[in-house]
Amino acid sequence: MGLFILRRLGVMLLTALCLTFIVFWLTNLYPNLEKLAKTQGNFRMSDEAVASYLDKNGYLQPMPIKFGQWLGVLPGWVHEADGVVTGRCFPADTPVEERSSYCGVLQGDWGVSTVFKDEVGTIVATRLALTGKLMFAVMLVMVPMALIVGVLAGMREGSKLDRSLSTFSIASTATPEYVSGVIFIAVFASSAFGLKWFKGSATSAMENATFENFTLPVITISLYGMGYIARMTRASMTEVMTAQYIRTARLKGVKFSDIVLKHALRNALIAPFTVIMLQFPWLLNGVVIVETLFNYKGFGWLLVQAASNNDIELLLAVSVVSVFVVLVTQLISDIGYVYLNPRIRIA
Repeated sequence: MGLFILRRLGVMLLTALCLTFIVFWLTNLYPNLEKLAKTQGNFRMSDEAVASYLDKNGYLQPMPIKFGQWLGVLPGWVHEADGVVTGRCFPADTPVEERSSYCGVLQGDWGVSTVFKDEVGTIVATRLALTGKLMFAVMLVMVPMALIVGVLAGMREGSKLDRSLSTFSIASTATPEYVSGVIFIAVFASSAFGLKWFKGSATSAMENATFENFTLPVITISLYGMGYIARMTRASMTEVMTAQYIRTARLKGVKFSDIVLKHALRNALIAPFTVIMLQFPWLLNGVVIVETLFNYKGFGWLLVQAASNNDIELLLAVSVVSVFVVLVTQLISDIGYVYLNPRIRIA
């Protein structure tokens, strides 16, 4: 098991490095850098002024060198003009003995946001915590409900209950969040239908989450993700209920509830477990629509702001965090799958 985890960690680190370099390369293409220079200066800058700005800030270096400096494995750039020395790792006129040579991701320095004028690490941590709160509430609602629906539908394949729950699962997955979210707002949070059950905006939930201001975004995300998990659980449960050992248990006179809970449920949860773990990276980036719709300024909202404003340092940090979450959840999924399936452990 230890060798399995080490092998997975090695593959994860290599994948993270490759994906991070691709994201870094895409965000540092010259048109993006030119747009950044004009955003920081003015949009009437000449090509010479743009090139001067980019050169002064180290953007015109070869891509591998810039990537190494951003990671923190290579010394940061230093620029001297008119007797003033500036660098990636220190502001202008910093005494020589106080100048740092390395200041990258490995040193905990993610750069400064050109839009929010604050440390990127601080911004990402704050917004990620807000989205984490939303994700936790969604998982508490979505996973138990999806498993219940899937197990109930799969216990008796072809029954009226199965058809009803399967229809509900398909309908919930087929309805995008921007559709269900708008419907929920119109019906339950506005005066259009006279049902103002939920008062307050999701923005206020950032500081103080209550039932009234946090329910709608949670339900909007939960309904969309619940259908997929429920259908996977139903398919897995249906397959397990036709297995030979289940038929043997029935012939022995074992209670149907004991067959479901003690024999079928654990094996039926192997496939849905992987799907449930994959909901974390989906939630992290899939909340973009919901957070924008309900004006909940979390990680998804931050991703939109970084992309729309060409905030390169912030966009890099958001992308790297997303890659990291995807890989970590995949690793946890693989480990959990091994524990749930004894045949993989034996192999």
